[in-house]
Amino acid sequence: MEEITLQIGKSDNLFALLDKNQSRIEKIFNITISRRGDKLMFDGDLKSRKLFKKFFSSLLKVADVSPSFNGNDFKISLNMVKDGNIKLIETELLQSQKIVLNGKSVFPKTFNQKTYIKAAFEHDLTFAIGPAGTGKTFLAVAIALHHLLSRKLERIVLTRPVVEAGENLGFLPGDIQQKVNPYFRPLYDSLYYLIGFEKTSELIEKEIIEVAPLAYMRGRTINDAFIILDEGQNTTNSQMQMFLTRFGSNSRVIVTADITQIDLQDRKNSGIFRAKRILENIDGIKMINLKEKDVVRHDLVRKIIKAYEREKE
Repeated sequence: MEEITLQIGKSDNLFALLDKNQSRIEKIFNITISRRGDKLMFDGDLKSRKLFKKFFSSLLKVADVSPSFNGNDFKISLNMVKDGNIKLIETELLQSQKIVLNGKSVFPKTFNQKTYIKAAFEHDLTFAIGPAGTGKTFLAVAIALHHLLSRKLERIVLTRPVVEAGENLGFLPGDIQQKVNPYFRPLYDSLYYLIGFEKTSELIEKEIIEVAPLAYMRGRTINDAFIILDEGQNTTNSQMQMFLTRFGSNSRVIVTADITQIDLQDRKNSGIFRAKRILENIDGIKMINLKEKDVVRHDLVRKIIKAYEREKE
């Protein structure tokens, strides 16, 4: 059995998180943990003890430097251990990827989400590919709003391919805008949550935020804007190429896609596959692959995704 002497009072938040997540930690590291006053006792085989000691030492350093260290950071650090990235814990957690919007903070909840946010700030074109519930759209909208509200860019353009999944667009009531609005509900929901209904409506009315079907992008050059293509898996090859050549000077782009939810008649025609294959190694473009473990909705969503993946095998 080994022990670490704790600095009680200096990192109380970390120790509270340790106590709260004790059973999960013991399972991940294959050790047993107990606390006796200022002593943290842990036991297991030599490899497990060394790994846990390295993990906890990294967290102590982070908590000592960063007073904002919280449960979200702790969760990310455990995910990094499971992924074999324990060496990166100290470096990554000290690089905050927090997005602040009018006093509201948006934090990445997984290591891959943290990588996604970092990529979108550092690259002109970012692809976020992953299953439902991994925060692809929500984080894209948050990043775009940050650029807009901090006056780094003048406007936001949100677009999606209008592909019918079990419903005929022609039978929906209203004019064309009313017909396509249901397709953009995830984007509206993110905007409403982050800046409120009134502010969203005001920015849309002033055309500072533009919401339009992908077909409306043809022939345009969009300058000084943050452009989001949502549901990119439902574009054809020609549509994806058309979209990717629309953004002009001082513009940034995020493309989100879920290759498990392709609504095209022939999924092989999805433009996301070709784009990923031919653009992956181009400077200025970053591909982020989010996984089932990055799902941040209800815990059952993760289990549902796993079940469908097993059924395909």
